[in-house]
Amino acid sequence: MADVEKTMQSGELSQRFIEFVVMHAQNAALFLGQIPNPKTGEGEVNLDLARMFIDQLAMIQEKTRGNLTNEETKVLSNALSNLQMAYVEVARTEAGGHSESAPEGAAEYETPAAARPPESAQEVPTASPQPSTPISSSESDTESRKKFTKSYGP
Repeated sequence: MADVEKTMQSGELSQRFIEFVVMHAQNAALFLGQIPNPKTGEGEVNLDLARMFIDQLAMIQEKTRGNLTNEETKVLSNALSNLQMAYVEVARTEAGGHSESAPEGAAEYETPAAARPPESAQEVPTASPQPSTPISSSESDTESRKKFTKSYGP
């Protein structure tokens, strides 16, 4: 009985996480002009706000690495990479189509490797390693999940 409740809670939390990611992605898309403003019915571009939502999703991806289900990981990485590519395109369009006059920071979204999570646990991320990272890159996903499991009884 407890296993059924735990599975239901886990499934509900997973669904809430996916909804959270989708909500942030929709906000970013709104500020990239991909979704019309509900008040005006027109697409509006605000690169600063779009970037804020994209950066928040990137932070969530980094902070939750190794703790998400396959579905959660896929939804987050797909949303993030799609938004990063859209940001670069909109930034270029807004700047008149010249990449050298694109807004500051647009170039970092151009790197395809930055838009993808490592495909294996042994692949080293492109970002510089953080000294506080408790998991070595050679540990398997199962081993890393064990470290973050909390037990409340025997």
